[in-house]
Amino acid sequence: MVPTADPVITPVPGQPNLLTGAYDLATVGYRADEFFVAGTAASYAPEGTADYVTRIVVLRPIDDTAWNGTAIVEWLNVSGGVDAPAVWFMAHREIARAGYAYVVVSAQRVGIEGGLSLVGDASLKKLDPQRYSTLSHPGDAFAYDIFTQVGRAIRNGVIDGLAPDVVLAAGESQSATFLTTYVNDVDPDAAVFDGFLIHSRFGSAAPLDGSSLLDESGAFHAVPVPFRADLRAPVLTVITETDLLGARLLGYHHARVPDTERLRVWEIPGSAHADNYTIRVGFIDNGEVPLEQIVAAYAPTNDLMGQQLPHFINFAPQHHYVLQAAVAQLHDWVRTDRPAPSAPWIDLTDTDPVEIVVDANGLATGGLRTPWVDVPTARTSGAGADDDNVLLAIFGSGQPFDAETLARLYPGGRTDYLERFTAALDEAIAGGFLLAADREEILELAAATGP
Repeated sequence: MVPTADPVITPVPGQPNLLTGAYDLATVGYRADEFFVAGTAASYAPEGTADYVTRIVVLRPIDDTAWNGTAIVEWLNVSGGVDAPAVWFMAHREIARAGYAYVVVSAQRVGIEGGLSLVGDASLKKLDPQRYSTLSHPGDAFAYDIFTQVGRAIRNGVIDGLAPDVVLAAGESQSATFLTTYVNDVDPDAAVFDGFLIHSRFGSAAPLDGSSLLDESGAFHAVPVPFRADLRAPVLTVITETDLLGARLLGYHHARVPDTERLRVWEIPGSAHADNYTIRVGFIDNGEVPLEQIVAAYAPTNDLMGQQLPHFINFAPQHHYVLQAAVAQLHDWVRTDRPAPSAPWIDLTDTDPVEIVVDANGLATGGLRTPWVDVPTARTSGAGADDDNVLLAIFGSGQPFDAETLARLYPGGRTDYLERFTAALDEAIAGGFLLAADREEILELAAATGP
């Protein structure tokens, strides 16, 4: 591919259209600035070039001295028909606490122009046609180079005065499938990012021709795509139970490869692709919300966007907290050259179809262990209500234990539970899979929700 010229970066006054939560960004010490990025991008398959105008939003500490010198660049997720900063949404507490600059990129056409999605059209041009009328996206075959050009511009210090020492890339779900292809096929030559956080990918990956993950006619859905053996930069991948087995999509277990010098894969037992944090807790979680409101937001619910499910969606907190640890571990890996810890795989049966091995409490065995599965008060899973509906399937399921089960598990009652939970929590922190900075909050949550 012929290298393309640097894009033109233009600041855009006013409030960006970006759903970060129901809280004011200032309450986490951040501000948001939007920029339009105009240039010519190249495609890989088929080869060609096209002009584009996209947008990025820079989230950065209000206090410049709080910036840690690292920029994370997120490939915005468009599965819901809207540009969604999914990684920010799940891990913003750690991102703000550590002082990262965070740049979100409208890399795909759906987020700008509208198109195939799970929910509807909430594209930028639909939501604010006046502000975004000049944007133009030629198609997702050009998304890879657009993402490269933004990353390079950030590295070169031409965006918002940032001159980062480290530039990381991140993406979740559909974005993770595109980043998988980026890591395998684009990064060896582009060499822009210092590390990659690939959150909740499935077994296949987005083709270079830009076909959507949601286009079920694509033959690529049946082709497992492992990470290449000779990765150029560190890659840390976080996999939930849903991702592992697949929800109408090829499960990640088809693409499993052992950890290598530059690859770490964390599989989280008891977790789902999306959960209560995704749709309830994350919207209000700015670190200042009273504990009782967080507890209420985590409470089991079978109401999913107005639909009544036959079971509760996954309400376990571990996905959010493990992802925060993943952000910190990837950053430390790149900064120090000390690899992130490895975790065992979740245990699978040798049946056809493959299933997750569960213990006497109905919870997955193996994988990255957390206190929510080793000292449980509920059975939580990545399996959802309706495998024929991706939106329903990705929210998993959960069922609180009854009083008899809790009494059997914790004969010493509340004290017994909290002592064992604390020990399991400290073990997970020592292993690097949860953060010491989250310890007090996790214990308060456990005390408020446990038996």
